[in-house]
Amino acid sequence: MRLIDVTNSYAHLVSQQLANTNAQLVQVYSLGQTTVVFTESPHHQEVLFTNERRNIQNGEIDFALKELTGKGIDAVKVLRSRHLAEVTMRTSEAATN
Repeated sequence: MRLIDVTNSYAHLVSQQLANTNAQLVQVYSLGQTTVVFTESPHHQEVLFTNERRNIQNGEIDFALKELTGKGIDAVKVLRSRHLAEVTMRTSEAATN
């Protein structure tokens, strides 16, 4: 598996996220047919997985989380829906405040 940075192809999404949320960083990656949106704000990190054809697999979530945050799937709670998965983690800075 490889995460490929495709942020430049999603300029409108990134600019909307930065303008309308407290996000400081928005990056979009391709993981095969799965799109991964990584968002970082002062208080949390969020990783959103979407795939138009099928549900998101645990292996995809685990791989992307380890690459982007250093945590595996066992360390987080995954919210799932049809063709969608989301992980939200508090940042260590927010946990100490």
